[in-house]
Amino acid sequence: MMDADYDDASEHETGEDPAEEAREQEGGRRLSSSRGWLELISYAETKFADYQRVSDRVEKLYADLERLAADGRDREFQMFWANVQVLGPSIYSRPPVPVVVTAFKDRKAVPRAAAELLERTAIAAFRGARIGDLMMSVRNGLVVGARGQAWARYDAKADEKTDKAKVQEKVCLEAVHRRDFLHDLARDWSEVDWVGKRSWLTKLEMRKRFKPVSGDAYQQAAYAVRQQQGDAEADDGKAKAGVWEIWCKSRNKVVWVAEGCDLVLDEDEPHLQLEGFFPCPRPAYGTLQPGSLIPVPDYAQYKDQLEEINELTGRISALCQAVRVRGFYPAGAGDLGDAIDTAVNSVDDGQILVPVSNWSLLGNGSPKDTIVWLPLDQVVSTIKELVGMRRQLIDDVYQITGLSDIMRGSTVASETLGAQKLKSQYGSVRIRDKQEELVRFARDLTAIVAEIAAENFAPQTLLDMSQLDLPTAAVISSQKAPIEEQIRQILQQVEAARSNPQAAAAAQAAPDQAQAMIEQARQQVEGLRGQLRKLDEVATVEKVMALLRERRLRPFILDIETDSTIQPDEDANKQRATEFVTAVGSFMQTTLPLLQQVPQAAPLAAEMLKFVASQFRAGRQLEGAIEEFADKMVEVASQPKPPDPRQAEAQAKAAADQVAQQKAMADAAKTKAEAEAKALEAQTKAADAESQRMIAEQQQIDASEAGRIEREGKIALTDRQIALMEAKRAEEAERHLQALDKGRLELELLAVNIARAREPRPAPDQSMGA
Repeated sequence: MMDADYDDASEHETGEDPAEEAREQEGGRRLSSSRGWLELISYAETKFADYQRVSDRVEKLYADLERLAADGRDREFQMFWANVQVLGPSIYSRPPVPVVVTAFKDRKAVPRAAAELLERTAIAAFRGARIGDLMMSVRNGLVVGARGQAWARYDAKADEKTDKAKVQEKVCLEAVHRRDFLHDLARDWSEVDWVGKRSWLTKLEMRKRFKPVSGDAYQQAAYAVRQQQGDAEADDGKAKAGVWEIWCKSRNKVVWVAEGCDLVLDEDEPHLQLEGFFPCPRPAYGTLQPGSLIPVPDYAQYKDQLEEINELTGRISALCQAVRVRGFYPAGAGDLGDAIDTAVNSVDDGQILVPVSNWSLLGNGSPKDTIVWLPLDQVVSTIKELVGMRRQLIDDVYQITGLSDIMRGSTVASETLGAQKLKSQYGSVRIRDKQEELVRFARDLTAIVAEIAAENFAPQTLLDMSQLDLPTAAVISSQKAPIEEQIRQILQQVEAARSNPQAAAAAQAAPDQAQAMIEQARQQVEGLRGQLRKLDEVATVEKVMALLRERRLRPFILDIETDSTIQPDEDANKQRATEFVTAVGSFMQTTLPLLQQVPQAAPLAAEMLKFVASQFRAGRQLEGAIEEFADKMVEVASQPKPPDPRQAEAQAKAAADQVAQQKAMADAAKTKAEAEAKALEAQTKAADAESQRMIAEQQQIDASEAGRIEREGKIALTDRQIALMEAKRAEEAERHLQALDKGRLELELLAVNIARAREPRPAPDQSMGA
């Protein structure tokens, strides 16, 4: 049977059936036979029949209103109901919260943004799917029937009210009843080849869903009211057909079949690409039959004890009915008898004394001898023994189930604190498997929801659900454009200055100033390029979506978990928070002085701080703040230490003295040059006077001698004028050099003053102020 063909279509291979041909034309593809799939369903139902029968009995024992409301029912001790009520909140008490983190603890922006986006989306999806109610159904199925299951479905509908072009996307989650879930018989969940979920649809719902695919095949389905199928508690009065949605891993196919339909109602490749193929996690299992996935309800483990407890309860109740005060007195005892009758009639609780004829002949007529009481000692003793036996059976049940009296809220004042803690710990160990099973189930369900959202939701849907503000690539490009333009302009200015002869001459005249300008331009370019690198590292919508869509990389980059589903202990939480603050505070108090002395230890200290914080569940925001602080600590430690204020002051004073000395030397050189210029001018005036005198003397000489002398005087005058011009040119050159030196010294003095102004001033000595 296990090797049966899933879709035996031999009856339809010829295409001679007109109805089949019509369905093929209307649906657009050939549909196979449903016989093989229905046989698989029937075979699996047969194998799970014992489990379903026991589960039906357990559910009625747990909460059957019709049985509990019956007047003539036997007395019962509701032990099983009490155990379920205690065990349920112990293994699950609050909805799970999805947690998506990066698989590796680095600070890459894109994986971090993708993790936060997926986590927020999963939280919103859980909120919309009422995850609390769903997990309660799964928990009840686990506690009562040893199996709980849920099913995920991707739903996309056009918004008919606002914008038809806009698609509303969501992940639908629903709890699956144990009778509506089947799977391939296997030893382990990893070996399961197919799973099936049954949905109950009316004929109108069937037509809307399957008529476009398989035509009128839906009309052949077996429609019936579920009350007729022994499921009266779920009866809604509507005729519905059970449609099985089967996901087959080996065939990579999803088919929909219904009892009564010869053809499959629909079949196609999986519309969801999931890591585990199935749109459901491994069920939350309790005890499993060895070598199979058939659950064994916990009730079966202590059914005998429960039946004995109920039997003893019935016997105790019957004996309690017999425990009544009854006495006998003689009838017709005269006034004494009348008084006794009056006393009997005045009691509202019923008849206590029973008159007995001819009893008056016995005794001496005194009240003591007149009344004989019914003995109750044996009945009361029997009741006590039965109560003790029942108490022992109840303790046996607690030993079997692992529910200690501490967990039930029952304790003895004489017990020590250590004994109570030991009992509580023992009970916690016994039920820890169920707690971890529900946590695992919630984690697997979170992974399925995250996968569906990551691979199917539109980017805008993810952003709307997560309320995460991520920039687009276009926004980043628009922010990079002005920075790139600014870099281009600076580089053009530097290149133009290098190719300009005047700028080159000025640079040669003042090389230090030119080098400072070049260094300033280089620093500006480097700073702008750093801004570009930061913008390139920003997580954009396109980068995040590319990571989420990549199925091959996503499991290795993102780790999907869930927080605990157990009600937290407030005292334990406070203690952990105190331990966290103490650990981090002690570490910082020890490490910071070390970093001041040895800055090279900053990387090691940062990693140690991250490790200490990682041992506590501090939350995404606090973890991010700690990592940023650790990285900032490394960055600050890597920077050079600021100069000593005293040393800087001494250097500034020395520079000022040097500037003053150079200024004094420049003034002295200027004074000397002015004196030399005045002396040269006096010599020129004296030469002019001598020339005039010589001219006057020559006028008295004959014409030939006068002409000769005149020519020699003019030559001498020209030589003196040339010498005067050269002296003035030298003086101007000296003044120019002095002016350049003075400007350079003033710039250096200004730089020193600016550096001193930027230095933090030492705090005033409070002791001196006091």
